[in-house]
Amino acid sequence: MFEIIYMKADFEPWWAFEGWEEHIIKKSTFDNQQEALVYLNELLTEFREKFPKEKGKDEKYWAFWSEKEQCFCESCDEDLQLYHGIIWNELE
Repeated sequence: MFEIIYMKADFEPWWAFEGWEEHIIKKSTFDNQQEALVYLNELLTEFREKFPKEKGKDEKYWAFWSEKEQCFCESCDEDLQLYHGIIWNELE
């Protein structure tokens, strides 16, 4: 099985900090790898058109952002960048 996760948080998806699952917006699961790859590529294309900045890691994590999209962190008293993260998982 294959899983594609879309999350939105003030950190890139590869950090997977404690409680990162709370930031999941959508989780899609596929039995067929080809179908999963088609969906992943469509999602990546959509995000590349929508956001000016992109960074990837290990060919299974992608972060997209716009410097205009930030949130205020009360505990650190500053604005933090918001990231739209895509995660590719191969499940057993």
